[in-house]
Amino acid sequence: MEKTLMKDLADFTANFPFVEELKGKTVVVTGATGLLGSVTVKCLLALNEKYDLGLSVVAIVRNIGKALEVLGPETKTLTLQMFDYASECQFDTCNADYLIHYASPTSSKYFVERPVETMNISYEGTKSVLEYTRFNKLSSMVYASSLEVYGVVTDDEKPLTEEMQGYINPSDIRSSYPMAKRAAECLCSSYASEYGVPVKIARFAQTFGAGVAPEDTRVFAHFARSIIKGENIELNTKGELCRCYCYTMDAVMGVFYVLFKGKDGEAYNVANASTYISVADMAKKLCADFNPDLKVVFNLKEGLGFSPVTHLRMSTEKIEALGWKPQYDLKKMFERLIESMKN
Repeated sequence: MEKTLMKDLADFTANFPFVEELKGKTVVVTGATGLLGSVTVKCLLALNEKYDLGLSVVAIVRNIGKALEVLGPETKTLTLQMFDYASECQFDTCNADYLIHYASPTSSKYFVERPVETMNISYEGTKSVLEYTRFNKLSSMVYASSLEVYGVVTDDEKPLTEEMQGYINPSDIRSSYPMAKRAAECLCSSYASEYGVPVKIARFAQTFGAGVAPEDTRVFAHFARSIIKGENIELNTKGELCRCYCYTMDAVMGVFYVLFKGKDGEAYNVANASTYISVADMAKKLCADFNPDLKVVFNLKEGLGFSPVTHLRMSTEKIEALGWKPQYDLKKMFERLIESMKN
């Protein structure tokens, strides 16, 4: 396992406050080869090793080969199970206690090329998981949502609390992702209200850290690769989009706070409020922090599926009231990402 991620896991397990809640339990993690899904599985395995919890972790994946690469072989603690959320099959697995549902498309290119599949996986896939949670009477479930549900917000003077929203154009195929996420959130709240399903919603800022795949196309990975190669950072937009970020370990810790302390049917922003910045200013900050000889170069391109320009200053008061606090600022986040991608 990569060294930076090993350090992160050691820090995570040393400061984890819910050890007793996991003893002898079974946790299902969907989307387990994605960034947050894979890190969550590794955190659970590290917790089990450190505290001898008798934990069972079921990783739901679309591709067993990729799962073996990312997570390693099955063990007494870890079970790998295939499921395709685009299929019409009903989601099912072993009897579990907790479920964390990350499975979702994450690529802007995919959103615009396959908007129907984007919506079906996000909505129908979540419905299938909710049905499983309902009929198997799980103790708690977390649905992983996105800051994109806020849509286009132009006034960032007041931080966005969970009940606020901006505009999403339903005729724009790029809206397939945020519209489906909104619908899936509403479905979660509806299942909690009508059927008493103990589901909570973690609404993530853009999240990154050790464990990001070298080929990741998102902006943070592109910036980190440029720093590593000693190349100017090229932007294909004006970089006006503003948002918050969150380090992977902070995000996963936030999931467990929501899982164990959140209220059913409610959403919680998971973000580091201090990281709010525009894409262009973040690129300039990275050059200044890591290599002042580099500069930001603008090479504007259309049709790449970028999200609309918006200003998403997320409030974190609600999740911080549960006891969660982020530990990694933006510079530390990039230090660890760059260190990880170098190894």
